[in-house]
Amino acid sequence: MDFDIVIVGGGLAGLSLAAALRRAALSVALVEGRAPVFADGWDSRIYAISPANARFLDEVGAWRHLDPARMEAVRAMEIHGDAGGRLDFSAYGSGVPELAWIIESSLMLRELWETAKRQGNLSLFCPARPTALAITPDAAHLTFDDGRKIAARLVVAADGADSWTRAAAGLEARFDPYDQLGVVANFATELPHRDAAFQWFRCSEGVLAWLPLPGNRISMVWSAPEYLGRELLEMEPEALSRRVAGAGGGRLGALELITAQAGFPLRLMRAPRAVASRLALIGDAAHTIHPLSGHGINLGFQDAQALSSLLCEKPAHIDCGDLSLLRAYERARKSDVVTLQTVTDTLHDLFGPAAGPLARLRNFGLNLTNGLPVVKDLLVRYALAS
Repeated sequence: MDFDIVIVGGGLAGLSLAAALRRAALSVALVEGRAPVFADGWDSRIYAISPANARFLDEVGAWRHLDPARMEAVRAMEIHGDAGGRLDFSAYGSGVPELAWIIESSLMLRELWETAKRQGNLSLFCPARPTALAITPDAAHLTFDDGRKIAARLVVAADGADSWTRAAAGLEARFDPYDQLGVVANFATELPHRDAAFQWFRCSEGVLAWLPLPGNRISMVWSAPEYLGRELLEMEPEALSRRVAGAGGGRLGALELITAQAGFPLRLMRAPRAVASRLALIGDAAHTIHPLSGHGINLGFQDAQALSSLLCEKPAHIDCGDLSLLRAYERARKSDVVTLQTVTDTLHDLFGPAAGPLARLRNFGLNLTNGLPVVKDLLVRYALAS
């Protein structure tokens, strides 16, 4: 056997799993098609990292090395409905230091990549592209496009929503498109954000979110209908800045574009099974959700933490590809994944234009929740731990 575990995919979820396995008495391989290229300047792909996942990244040795000058804490959040509804959260009111951390994807990827290269029990195969996967009772066998072959007791698919590994293993996945584009960009702001994040449900125009960056800067994520998303992607910098500032009601004054806008199609993906014989799925290979919750990569990190804990703590005589062990991982993750997929999908439908007659009710619900501190605290506690 060449390795105990082979992780296919060198994104955030796959790299975090590899780093979490550094304390295991297991040989690990990481397979990635191309090494990441890191450019200077702000990355338009931004994530909101929950405190629970910040602790996980610290445990694997990555968090403490991130540049604090490129990170911003979220200490307040305003959520606005489309007809006067509003919901506010604050770290102070919940008795916690912060609600989340806003971090560039490339910042985390760089540090996790460097951590992987220093890891004693990890072998990197990069660039390497698998072209065949054969699973036998005793092992999983990968063949690369250059003819190399490796075998492992467990293969972990961490290669994204369109996972080659998942498809090669014959696991099904169901995709439900939202007919929206996620448009992202970063802006300088005229007024300080004071560590606050903002979200507007705009009915026929989707969901607009502003996330605080260091200094007077924000990251925008606009989950927009396809027609509007295409318009936003084609706008000149000044026009886009005015459009985004106006959509947010001028909350932070004038905006100035500092990174070019980019877009990607939004879709919900459900994989009925997250494990099979000698195979486990993590991250976007296992599930995707609408970005309005900000929890996509958090689910991936929690997958990595749950799977690594089982693998690190299993008795030595248990095969790491044993199906009963993998099913324990699947059970451990199913509740959180299904809950977040259901909640975000329901919110998307509830605040969509097709739900127009429910406008008064949905905004009443926001205002009602805003006036119930106990309910708000429960929502915050769940978000902090996810």
